[in-house]
Amino acid sequence: MIDVITHAYNLKRVGGWLCLDFVNTVDWHNSEHPHEWLTKYSDLVSWSRNADILTENEALDLLRRAELHPFDAKTVLERAIILREALYRIFTAIVNHQLSKPSDIATLNAELANAMTQTRLQQTADRHKWSYAFKDNTLDRMLWPAVRSAADLLTSDKLDRIRRCSEEKCGWLFLDMSRNRSRKWCDMKDCGNRTKARRHYKREHMPC
Repeated sequence: MIDVITHAYNLKRVGGWLCLDFVNTVDWHNSEHPHEWLTKYSDLVSWSRNADILTENEALDLLRRAELHPFDAKTVLERAIILREALYRIFTAIVNHQLSKPSDIATLNAELANAMTQTRLQQTADRHKWSYAFKDNTLDRMLWPAVRSAADLLTSDKLDRIRRCSEEKCGWLFLDMSRNRSRKWCDMKDCGNRTKARRHYKREHMPC
């Protein structure tokens, strides 16, 4: 029996925007030894299920197709990693008040062009919304909402609210939607407490 749940399913979503949660699929992104959560295609599917990009049935269908087309699934995973790293550099450049590298923008635009060919407007009872024209063989369908999310954020008025965790080696990104824009950490329970404990230890052991 195919299992939708891998370790990537339980990854915290603290970015406040889908594409930032996608970027945060690496722990200690800013360190010399980052921890990769997306090591296989099933991890990408599992994370997408947790992010509500895929339903359980859609996730199971993709995993079945991946078993039949392992090379294609591996290629999608490689594209996902390339896209994620480009987005990380783009958003980090924004945090640092720098321009993004043209090559990273080109990577984003290539994936965006592919996603937009699948994008449709869907009419509901009281409004219209974006949807996607999924086909049976679209193993990369989870990338479309992620890349569209990045384009929406980059063209929004929230760019000045993008932050990188104050824990130097963490590297996770998030939207600071606090009233006074004072959020420092991706998660107070993790990096926040860890940083405070380290500072306390240094104070307690500082030579008199």
